[in-house]
Amino acid sequence: MTGPDSNPRNTGRKPRKVSPLSFTHLSGINMFEPLDAAAWLLVPAFFIVSALITGGNMTMAFMGASGIVLIMFLVGASIEVLIESIKDIRGLGTMVGFITNGPEALCLLVGLLAGDVLFAASTPLGSNVVNPLMLLAAGLLTGTLAAVSRTRPRYTLLCILCTALTAVSFFLAGLSMWLWLLVAAAVSFGFFFLRPPEPGVEHHGEQALPKAWLVPAGLVVIAAGYFLDPIVTFTAQHSQAPKGLIGFFVLATLTSWPEFKSTLSLLRRRRPLAAILNITVSNITNLWLAMAGVTTHYALGF
Repeated sequence: MTGPDSNPRNTGRKPRKVSPLSFTHLSGINMFEPLDAAAWLLVPAFFIVSALITGGNMTMAFMGASGIVLIMFLVGASIEVLIESIKDIRGLGTMVGFITNGPEALCLLVGLLAGDVLFAASTPLGSNVVNPLMLLAAGLLTGTLAAVSRTRPRYTLLCILCTALTAVSFFLAGLSMWLWLLVAAAVSFGFFFLRPPEPGVEHHGEQALPKAWLVPAGLVVIAAGYFLDPIVTFTAQHSQAPKGLIGFFVLATLTSWPEFKSTLSLLRRRRPLAAILNITVSNITNLWLAMAGVTTHYALGF
């Protein structure tokens, strides 16, 4: 029998051809959500209010804040693409934890080139305080906080507390820099090698994006991290917001935005361990970045 119904795949309709690299192939990725819109409103509001109070230039402050908002969107969308491209590999949480530290690494490099070791280290170390808050917020927003709290609770709590306290101790007056390096090395390498293994990937009929998307998405993250610091500096200058306030609340929060977006994405996929490792490995990597920055500063005499 050779009729049109003899082939079970024949439905009487022509199959729609979709290029694996077409933008429509990304339609299943949640690149925008109300949370992004809320953040987009809060960032300009922060700088405009600051300019209004201090007598700064509100127009230029708004322009700078708009640039920050654009970077936040590009980073969030690129992280979603990166996760979709590598979601079929084992050790996803660890891999994402490394990927999302791109902005911190580039801010560190900018600070080193400026000869300011405190500024260079402050962004990755400040992120160690913000990242746990991002995990808490992501758990609340996705309704998975209970699952997160039951997933390797001892390791999660100890790693987050130790990496955050180690980051804060960097700024303590009178602390030997070399002593801090020893403590940071012990904490970071210890928790990295003690991290729990991730289970094998379970497939539920989902397909990962072609790996060809990794390169453009990664380049966008790197470019966003590169432009983040000068845009924030420009906005701070015209809004006249205190540098310390901007560095801790704005810059550290913005560079942690990829961690937040990726944690949301992983928790929505019901992968709490991967989400936890995303945050803990990010905190560990932040310590490595700060250690590398401090060592480079003193070794090369910047």
